[in-house]
Amino acid sequence: MSSVLALVRARNLLLAAAGVAIGGILASGVIGIGTAVGWAMLSAMLLGAAGNAANDLFDREADRINRPERPLVSGRLSVTAAFVIAGACGGGGLWLAYWIGAPQFYVALAALLVMLLYSPLIKPIGLPGNLAVAVIASLPPVYGALAAHNARAGYVPFVMGALLHFAREIVKDLEDVPGDLALGRRTLPVRLGRDTAFLLAAGALVLFVPASLAPWFGGWYGLRYGIAVLVLDALIAVLIARLLARQEGGARAALKVAMIWGLLALLWDRL
Repeated sequence: MSSVLALVRARNLLLAAAGVAIGGILASGVIGIGTAVGWAMLSAMLLGAAGNAANDLFDREADRINRPERPLVSGRLSVTAAFVIAGACGGGGLWLAYWIGAPQFYVALAALLVMLLYSPLIKPIGLPGNLAVAVIASLPPVYGALAAHNARAGYVPFVMGALLHFAREIVKDLEDVPGDLALGRRTLPVRLGRDTAFLLAAGALVLFVPASLAPWFGGWYGLRYGIAVLVLDALIAVLIARLLARQEGGARAALKVAMIWGLLALLWDRL
C-alpha cells in the first residue's frame, strides 16, 4: 500500500481535493461541502492519481537517474500494477465527472489527456510542458467551483496557483537535468540554461506578488485575506532571493507550503 500511495503521490492528491473543496466553498458562499463538490473532490483525486501513475510509467528511465527511490524503478511495484491503477483511477475519475455534469466531464477529460501526454510528448519540449502542468495543477479550485455552478469563483486561486506551480515546475526541471540530459529531453533548463531557468522561476514569483494582492486591493477579499497574503508574500520574497542566488534547495517544498497557505487565506476570508 505504501508503494501505491507513493506512485499516485497521495499528499498531492489531498492538496488537490482541498483545492476542489475550497473552490466549492468560494462558489457557494457556504462553509460546507455539497454532494456534487464531494464527488468532484474524489474525481479530482482519481484523475490526479491516474496522471501521476502515468508519469511514473513514462519516466522510468529518467527516474533511474533522478529518483531511484520511486516505486517502479526500485522494483517495489510492477509496471502491470501501475497500468491497472492508472486505468482504474482515470476511468473512475471520468465517470464521476460525467455523473456531476457535462461541463465537469469535459474539463476532466481535457485535464486527463494533458496529464497522460505530459511525459512522452509535452515535457520534452520545454516551456509548453511547464505551462501545461501549471494550468492543470491549478484547476482544482475551478473544478470545485464548477461543481457548485459558479466556475468564476475559482479564477482567483487558479491564477495565483498557476504562477506558483509554474515556478515549482521549473525548479523540478532544474533538479531533473541529469536524467533529462541522458534521455535527450529539451526541458527549459536544458534548452535555455540553468541561469535563465532560475530567472524565469523567480520572475513567476515576482508576478505572483501583485496577483495575490490584487483581490485585496480590488475589494474582492477583505482584511483577513490581506493579512494572510502579506505573510505569504514575505515567504515569496525569500524564495525569489534564493532563486536569484541560484539556490533551488528546499524551493519545491516551500512552494507547496505557499500553495496551501494561499488556499487557506482565501478560505479564512470567507469564514
